[in-house]
Amino acid sequence: MQILLLSMPDSFEHTPTIAVRMPNGGLASLAGNVDSHHQVAIADLILAQSSVQATVVRLMEQLQPRLVGLSVMTFQRGTARRIISLIRSIKPDVLVAVGGYDPSLAPEAWTDPSLGVDFIVRGEGDLTFRELLRAIEGQGSLSNISGLWFRSPGGFQRNPARPATTLKGGEVRPPSRAARVLSGYTMMGRSIDVVETSRGCTFDCSFCSIIEMRGRNFYRFSIDRVIADIRDAHDRGARSIFLVDDNITIDVPRLEALCRAIVEHGLDDIMYVVQAMTAAIATHGASLAPLMRQAGFRYVFLGIENVLEDDLAFLRATAKNSRKQENTTLAAVNVLHQHGLLVVGGLIVGNPDDTRSSIETNLAFARKYVDWPYIQHPTPYPGTPMTRDFRERGLIVNQRVEEYDGTSAVTRSAHLDAEEIEFMRWRAERWMKVRHIPTAFRLHPGFVLRHWRGMMTHTFRGTTWRALIGLESVRDTFRRYRQIRAQEREYLAWPDPLAAQPPAEPAVASQALNWVAR
Repeated sequence: MQILLLSMPDSFEHTPTIAVRMPNGGLASLAGNVDSHHQVAIADLILAQSSVQATVVRLMEQLQPRLVGLSVMTFQRGTARRIISLIRSIKPDVLVAVGGYDPSLAPEAWTDPSLGVDFIVRGEGDLTFRELLRAIEGQGSLSNISGLWFRSPGGFQRNPARPATTLKGGEVRPPSRAARVLSGYTMMGRSIDVVETSRGCTFDCSFCSIIEMRGRNFYRFSIDRVIADIRDAHDRGARSIFLVDDNITIDVPRLEALCRAIVEHGLDDIMYVVQAMTAAIATHGASLAPLMRQAGFRYVFLGIENVLEDDLAFLRATAKNSRKQENTTLAAVNVLHQHGLLVVGGLIVGNPDDTRSSIETNLAFARKYVDWPYIQHPTPYPGTPMTRDFRERGLIVNQRVEEYDGTSAVTRSAHLDAEEIEFMRWRAERWMKVRHIPTAFRLHPGFVLRHWRGMMTHTFRGTTWRALIGLESVRDTFRRYRQIRAQEREYLAWPDPLAAQPPAEPAVASQALNWVAR
């Protein structure tokens, strides 16, 4: 069977394509786990943002797929619906499957007959998708596939959820990077790929989609499997690797062993990027950080979440961001900096009781201590405790899911409206990013020399000469920026089949904090 797998072109504000074009690791895993007689093509449309419609048309006409699968996050929902409609206009009888965070956590958003979706793959898709293809070929019944919803004459049949796989015994095979049909994955000019060493998290942060999607658990791939996966990415040209684990620092001894294995196998010439908990880094950083540096780690996405205890309590992030002895976040930042590692500071501002002062406190911390800001707003993604809290307090003010990208404030606090919260973050972050340019130049001199103008243009979108000389206010620039951002979300000139219908009630989570959707 010919299969086409698509990831959406919509990107986060903090990972603009001029600097970061990351592959979707989940699609490569799907391709690696189907039976060998299938022909799978993966197209990460982040590589074709300026030509999405033409790219989809070309691939459909060239490949003539029997089934098209789309990986979708909530803010990509509108784009995905347009792409499905476009696909069906080209090949009306094509089968369409959707998966990823949004179909997993808000499957009802994909059941309308006018959307043309045949299958909804919920949760981890590796085994479910394999079994789906077998059933389509007549090997087994769709009704027996855990984790699958499928269209039937009476509407969607909703099979039971599939438990998270334990990753033991080779039940999830390695990804197939050879299936990718587009190229150009880069981070700051270096070719990049993604590798997962584990799945899951045992914490219960109120904003997190992961727990809602797979429960509280943590499963590991063997170190040998991880090293083989890194080598495969390296042999295919990757010189940067993002370890996309949900929470790799749950098992610090294993991370230390992985660092040693990377060095032992000569894979320390790669620049690694990783996500980490502040408490783990603060507690174990004296031994862990030098090993990470030796292995080639450079950027650490630190899940700071917030520097105020009351906000951490609301986010249910106190356990992973606190120690008894001292300020955990500061200790984590300091130990990483001492060993030459750069901190991507993940913070969340605009929580229900946030005031101007509390937001400014977090922004001031980011200005002083983080190397690259990754500051977001609470966002009504489906199914998490935070979403319920915001809804019960009447703080959700925007139900346009295309704006649920983490940096568009779609909730207000009890003290500030959404636009003011977003304005405070936007105004501060621009200059934080400018201050990172000298560090970026030391790491990536060629890229910065070639692209500094484009980097500055992106960071200061909406700024005019009138604004620079004071004839326009910064508020005018902000409003112009928001208009530009809205235009950027239109990736193809094709109608949304549900555009005329009222938006569904959103079912807040951290899809955006997971840089790569699994």
